[in-house]
Amino acid sequence: MSRFWIATIAVPTFQLALATAALADPAAEKYVDDALPYMYHSCASVVEEASGDNAYIDKVIRALIAVSLYNRDASMAMFDVSDNAKTAMHDKFVAGIKKGCAADKNALLAGVVDTAVGEALSGSK
Repeated sequence: MSRFWIATIAVPTFQLALATAALADPAAEKYVDDALPYMYHSCASVVEEASGDNAYIDKVIRALIAVSLYNRDASMAMFDVSDNAKTAMHDKFVAGIKKGCAADKNALLAGVVDTAVGEALSGSK
């Protein structure tokens, strides 16, 4: 069943994504290009591949955050940028990552990050 799914859904979807990327603006292309090498990661695989290198995990998560923020048309200028507000937003984001990865360590990290970004941004304006 998984090979059937890949052949019928994933491959055409990927091709469509590549075709529409040609129409994207330069900022979108940069964010997608930076994140694309990490899109395969699950919560568990990024930790495993990092082998204790927290800088690698940080790099992966930051690339995925950039895509999520771009897709939401979010700019930090839209939000309260006081130290307390930044700390609260960071804490909500980290809690969202922990919750998503605890629920399913094999969850696609990009989805967990996107959900955590949404949760962190909600109510932060």
